[in-house]
Amino acid sequence: IKPSLDKKIFIKKPKMYKVIFFNDDFTPFSFVEKILVIIFNKTEAEANEIANKIHTDGSAVVGVYIHEIAHTKQAQTLFNARQNGFPLYCDIEPEDSET
Repeated sequence: IKPSLDKKIFIKKPKMYKVIFFNDDFTPFSFVEKILVIIFNKTEAEANEIANKIHTDGSAVVGVYIHEIAHTKQAQTLFNARQNGFPLYCDIEPEDSET
């Protein structure tokens, strides 16, 4: 039996989701940076830049992932924040650019 090479198969890219952190007046800046390094694999410099953006703009996209990974990172973030007594909030939403 020979495989057929006549048919083209198109694989659709998975829908991507943004993980967004929101600023609050209680979660320490250093905690946000630590979460970005540990959970989101950011460098110290990237974490500092993103944390500053969250602080000044009120929110920032911290990463874009497939749904399962975005949801897992959101859950890990919220769990760690609550375990440490912080109200840090993050959400996921579909990425707008579908190309």
